[in-house]
Amino acid sequence: MALTPQTLQRLGDFKVRARAVMEGVLSGLHKSPHQGQSVEFAEHHEYAPGDELRHVDWKAVARFDRYYVKRFEHETNLRAVMLVDASGSMGYGSRGQTKLELARTLAGALSWLLVRQQDAAGLTALEGERLVEVPPRAAAGHVHVLLDALEGLKPQGALSLRLATDRLAESLPRRSLVAVFSDFFDADEGALAHLLTLKSRRHDVALFHLLDPDELEFPFEDPTRFESLEDARFLEANPREIRESYLEELGAFIARTKAQAVAAGCDYQVVRTDEAPDDVLLRFLAARQAR
Repeated sequence: MALTPQTLQRLGDFKVRARAVMEGVLSGLHKSPHQGQSVEFAEHHEYAPGDELRHVDWKAVARFDRYYVKRFEHETNLRAVMLVDASGSMGYGSRGQTKLELARTLAGALSWLLVRQQDAAGLTALEGERLVEVPPRAAAGHVHVLLDALEGLKPQGALSLRLATDRLAESLPRRSLVAVFSDFFDADEGALAHLLTLKSRRHDVALFHLLDPDELEFPFEDPTRFESLEDARFLEANPREIRESYLEELGAFIARTKAQAVAAGCDYQVVRTDEAPDDVLLRFLAARQAR
């Protein structure tokens, strides 16, 4: 049975919610296609030039009079960073949880899954121009450090994807998974393209485009004062007069964001804040497994 936002709210504690979502999608530990030194033995293969002699199984040599090499599975084969947008607009929520609350739950549950399967997970969060960073680790206790950092995030300031991208480009020394949780409302029109350059650096990039149903449907009827959550701007308007143009502009924005992500070879999905978090992660994991 899928966990609903209402169920998660009743659970109360953020760590409990993240763990509940993690357990909702957990289907078992994965096996890495990459081979290396580890405590977990995978298989033998016959010796070939270039294989390391220290991996030769001398017991197998004595038994079969042929040289066999042990192959092992990496225990930590993936390095992942959750990039979480904690700008002011992420504080909006009309159906029980804000965009930031959903981002925290998704990032926390995915981190829990990764650490559970002995992969390394870390965090880079944007609170306006302030970066909150937790380096990736695979230790079992590390997930609580990540969850504490996520729980402490407060929506504030304007989004700067360019700042986060530059920091990740500096701090990620090798190929990593970068999971981005954001509404992508960045005033810098070139910021998304800059973020997607991480793909050309051989990082695996996945975009979770978080939007509230109010933003997607614009259900307002009466004259309304719309106030920015990131600065002092506001707009007084009759929603009936601007609904069509607003929805057209939003649709174009979503289409552009998706087109850029797909063209760069990145995962992309729109996520509504009234969706069950485990359904979102199951959709993400199923799509990757299918590939």
